[in-house]
Amino acid sequence: MKKVLILGVAPVQMDAILVLKELGFETFACAMAKDGPGADAADHFHIIDILDIEKVMEHIGKYDIDAVYSVGSDLAMPIASKISEKLLLPYFVSSKTATICNNKERMRQALGRSFEGNIPFQVFEDEKIRPDLKMPFIMKPTDSQGQRGIYLVNSIEEYRENFQTVKEHSRSGKVIVEKYVEGPEISVNLYMIDGKLSFMFVSDRETWPQYLGLVNKHVVPSKTMDREKLKVLEKMVLEACHRIGIMNGPAYFQVKMENGRPYIIEVTPRLDGCHMWKLLTYHTGINILKLTFEHLLNGDTGELDKRKEICFGHELEFFCQKPNTIMDRDRFVVPKDGLEYYFYYESGDEIRPVNGKYDKVGYYIKSQNVPGLQKQQAGREYSFR
Repeated sequence: MKKVLILGVAPVQMDAILVLKELGFETFACAMAKDGPGADAADHFHIIDILDIEKVMEHIGKYDIDAVYSVGSDLAMPIASKISEKLLLPYFVSSKTATICNNKERMRQALGRSFEGNIPFQVFEDEKIRPDLKMPFIMKPTDSQGQRGIYLVNSIEEYRENFQTVKEHSRSGKVIVEKYVEGPEISVNLYMIDGKLSFMFVSDRETWPQYLGLVNKHVVPSKTMDREKLKVLEKMVLEACHRIGIMNGPAYFQVKMENGRPYIIEVTPRLDGCHMWKLLTYHTGINILKLTFEHLLNGDTGELDKRKEICFGHELEFFCQKPNTIMDRDRFVVPKDGLEYYFYYESGDEIRPVNGKYDKVGYYIKSQNVPGLQKQQAGREYSFR
C-alpha cells in the first residue's frame, strides 16, 4: 500500500484524502494546527508547519512515505515540488514553476508583456505613485493567497488609503497593480499530459457584488463562452502552460473576458480550492481529482475515458459568512433537489478569517435545466484528447 502525505487539512485537502483512501492508499496529513476536517479524515495526522521543509522531509523519511502533494493551496505547491525533487518522489511540475505561479509578479513576467492573455502591470515597494499609472486598476499583494488584500482603485486617494494594507498581506513586501479588466469571469480547469491539453472545461465564475473577486458560485455549462471564444481560450491557456512550465497534471486558470478576449487573472498548477472536481464529475463523468492521483502515483490516465452524455447544467454555490462570527447552519437553505452539500463548521463554531471579508462556510451542488442544452457528449466543446 503506497503512503501519501497531504500538506494541509482544510476541506479541499480533505477531498484529496478521501479520494486517496477510496483508491486504497494510506493517507498522512500535516499542518501547523489541527484546525480542519482533513486531520480527522487522514489515517495519520501530525502537527508540523508545512513551511518547515526539513521537518516535513524528516517526517517523510520516518514513515517511508511515497509521495507528497496538496490541492487548493498555492502555499503548499512549491513546498511539495521542492521536497519531491530532493527526495526523488513523483511530481508534476518543478518547484521553479510552482513558485512562479505563487508569485503574481513572476507569473506576469513568465508570460511576457507581449503575451495576448497577459494584463499590463506594475510592481511597487513604496506608495510613490507613477505618472503613467492609469485608473481604474486592481491592487493586490504579489504573493498572498485566499483573495486577501485585493482592492479596486479608482483614485489616488484610494490607492494611498489601501496601499499599506495590501503591502502587509505580501510576504515579499511588494504590491502589484494590474489594469482592471471589465467583463464576466470564468474558471478554467484543465489537465496536461506530456505538454498536450488533454482536458479543459470552462465554468462561469459568479462573484458577490459587494466583495471584489470573492466567488459566490460556479455554473456549467458556461453561458459566457461560444465555440470561437473557446478556440481562442484553448490556444491561450496551452501557450501559458508551456511558457510557465506546466507540462503534466492539473492546472486552474481564473480568467476575465473583455470584448470577447480572455485575460489571465490567476494561474496555478493544481486543482482549484472550490471543489470544482465534484461539479465537473457530475457534469462530465470525469473525476479530475481521482485522475490526478492515479496519474501521479501509477501513471494511469484512464479516467479521461469516462465521459458521459448530459442534458442538464450544474452549479456549485457557496454559503458564506463574515469571519469572527458564530456559525449558525439554520440560516442557510440547502435546496431540496440538491445533489450534495457540506458545511465547514458546526453551529456554534467561530468562523476563522481566510479572506477576512466574507468567508466560505459550506457549499451545495445541484443540477439545473438549461434551455437549449441538448443531450450531448460531455465536454465535446471543452475537452480534448
